[in-house]
Amino acid sequence: MKQQIINLVKMALAEDIGSGDVTSIAFIPETAKSQGRILTRKSAIVAGLSVVKEIFRQIDTDVLVTPRSENGTLLSSGETILELEGPSRSLLLGERVALNFLGKLMGIATLTHSYVEAVAGTDVIILDTRKMTPGWRLLEKEAVKAGGGKNHRMGLFDAVLVKDNHLASLGSDQFSTLPAIIQQCRFHHPEIKIELEADTLEQVRFFLNIKEVNSILLDNMSLDEMREAVLMRNDKASSVRLEASGGITLENIRSVAKTGIDEISLGALTHSAPWTDLSMEIY
Repeated sequence: MKQQIINLVKMALAEDIGSGDVTSIAFIPETAKSQGRILTRKSAIVAGLSVVKEIFRQIDTDVLVTPRSENGTLLSSGETILELEGPSRSLLLGERVALNFLGKLMGIATLTHSYVEAVAGTDVIILDTRKMTPGWRLLEKEAVKAGGGKNHRMGLFDAVLVKDNHLASLGSDQFSTLPAIIQQCRFHHPEIKIELEADTLEQVRFFLNIKEVNSILLDNMSLDEMREAVLMRNDKASSVRLEASGGITLENIRSVAKTGIDEISLGALTHSAPWTDLSMEIY
């Protein structure tokens, strides 16, 4: 378990528990033991199991957490995600925090699964973006993978992605100076991916002539523009991958996939995923 996640769980528990669960202390004997389960109230993809284990580990090592499913599993409404056993007060201390983490992460996994299913039968890969909850990036990216998607770059450090603001910083000389800058990026970072964002087909045509480029992001292009970009890529630099992004929904994603592009990145996977409705039953 990464220290970042351990710290996130610690913070979540501290803000919820505070000085103690005054209700459980009043109603439940300190020595009481219980069993319980967490179940889904709707069809959903499982994600976040390791976080629940960490939540209850921090609360009470006497709590036993037993998963009854695996990350990436599609469950129907009413099915059990995991079972719990231990001190009753401890189970209730972790209830809301566990449901919050699971609900959010399973929501991301489930939405990702919907997009993956929408492009089934094509070779298109569904990618996430950096539009994520601060502090939750590792968890949210794992949830995307649980839903069948793949991760784009983790941050600013593990890939070169030249966007419009980077190009704007070059002023009117961007076309003449960009190839040399990209060559320097490859020299200093020989192993990492280099991707350039294109808003126009003119940019796509130019970027395809820079041999160090691995991928071109087609930003908010129409279906016809994407098809034209694919034809240019196939003719000039067949090894360059094309990624589509911007304005893509479940309603139009299959049409985008059929243009011949290789990848589709969606911020919605993480910033707009509805939480999964979950419940914890104690018995």
